[in-house]
Amino acid sequence: MTVPSFTVPSLFLAAPLTAYLAFVSPWLGRRQYDRLARRRVGDPRALVRAYRLWIGEEWAWIAVTALILALSPGAGPHDLGLTRPDDLGKVAAMAGGLGCALLAGSLVLRQATRSGRAVRGQEAVAALLPRTSTERRHAVAMAVTAGVCEEVVYRGLLIALGVGVLGLNQAVAAFLALAVFVAGHFYQGWKGMAAVALLGFWFTAMYLATDSLLLPIVAHVLIDLRGLVLTPPPVQEKVGEPSR
Repeated sequence: MTVPSFTVPSLFLAAPLTAYLAFVSPWLGRRQYDRLARRRVGDPRALVRAYRLWIGEEWAWIAVTALILALSPGAGPHDLGLTRPDDLGKVAAMAGGLGCALLAGSLVLRQATRSGRAVRGQEAVAALLPRTSTERRHAVAMAVTAGVCEEVVYRGLLIALGVGVLGLNQAVAAFLALAVFVAGHFYQGWKGMAAVALLGFWFTAMYLATDSLLLPIVAHVLIDLRGLVLTPPPVQEKVGEPSR
């Protein structure tokens, strides 16, 4: 990885964005999720509105990131991993591992669904699971948005800022970026954050090994699609109806 150079004007955008991601977004996300969980029972449009809000927010991060690069002639998209991976052997090996992991996860999910057992970890994101075709379409858009935007910002931009602005070793910058990424999922609780940390570590390892965000983006999108769209929502008991 080359050392990117960021101008002072670009830092007037990068600093507040980083502070927002590290400190404001986790707290705000938890409040928004808790409010969504309360409103879903009586408001059929609550999830759609929440998805639209979060999709708009994450693409706003991309807009700010683009402005940061536009203001920094010494930094380019390649410094954020927006480039083709050079080592196709590593890409093939990691793509194979990704496929096996997704297949294994899908089989476990299918078995749990058939047996009527609760899907492990589902309770952390239960309010986000779609129940209608409209909600499923928005869930697909959310999964694609998260996969692209979160990888570019949390992995690409934050690591580049750590290396280019703070002078950190790439591994140290990647660790700090991972910590911010995990904090952004505070709404999922500590167990959910532990799972996010493992996935984030995997995404980071793929990025550092290939110097490209291509595989992390694909993996992130596919995992979110499986978690949001392919995971059946928990059964909603009717009021006054005893559970069986």
